[in-house]
Amino acid sequence: MTATPVAAPDPASMSSPRQYDVQCISPGGLHRVAYTEWGDPENPRVLLCVHGLTRSGRDFDRLAVALASTYRVVCPDVVGRGVSSWLADPNYYGVPQYVADMVTLIARLGVQSVDWFGTSMGGLIGMALAGLPDSPIRKMLLNDVGPHLEPEAVARIGDYLGKPASFETLQQGIDYAALLANTFGPLTPEEWREINTPLLHQRDGAWQLRYDPRIAQPFTATTPELSALGEAALWRSLAATEGPVLVVRGERSDLLSRETVAQMVGNGRAVSSVEIPGVGHAPAFLSNDQIDIARRFFVGENADAS
Repeated sequence: MTATPVAAPDPASMSSPRQYDVQCISPGGLHRVAYTEWGDPENPRVLLCVHGLTRSGRDFDRLAVALASTYRVVCPDVVGRGVSSWLADPNYYGVPQYVADMVTLIARLGVQSVDWFGTSMGGLIGMALAGLPDSPIRKMLLNDVGPHLEPEAVARIGDYLGKPASFETLQQGIDYAALLANTFGPLTPEEWREINTPLLHQRDGAWQLRYDPRIAQPFTATTPELSALGEAALWRSLAATEGPVLVVRGERSDLLSRETVAQMVGNGRAVSSVEIPGVGHAPAFLSNDQIDIARRFFVGENADAS
């Protein structure tokens, strides 16, 4: 495994990000998973924040800064996204490969356990890993996702996933990504720029989305039968998860229904839930009130809000 470390920060710069990468493997060959790290690099208490389908680890910058005094916060770009490599064989873009990559990353971090914040796809990866025997996941927050995904929302995502998009200016790309993610909440133009700029890069004189458009191939090839098998496996994983789980649902979410949340709470060992008003799929966790939900779950009711 290889890494590209930046010098460890002094205590005065714990809120500054550091960029690393770790080498992982798939049946198609080697690939590199990039991750951004915040907080004390010697802190054994690690929070792993994993993003949604076409997003990046930089979605969590504000959350990471808020929790960096308590955690070493690690925010990977899932393979095929952000500044991570693209897979040689796109057929391996799926939860089993992502779980394997996260296990490699956790090994690189040198810790025995992690807490997990998973948004959408990141939550699916977390559920799959948390249900395994001897899982390293201690506590897990699932941001607007569960074992059952509403078919209408899956179809909506499939309508834009992997479609070619090119922009004359960075702002056009930011606005396009904001349109796709408009249900994240009523974000300001500055907030959209903050979380969408890392999704874009300039190539051949145009701005393009960074993610590998071939992630759409296994997504669109999934049959109802395979979806049912995957859902059943995730329900089993959730039931086997031993640590506390918090399910966060956006009030207007079209992906995670209230009925699914109730079933998760009823079937899990230590599952609780909270609903965030005024947003859909998935809450952005940029505002203080949303960040406080995560802080209370991971750190405690009396956590210092500074």
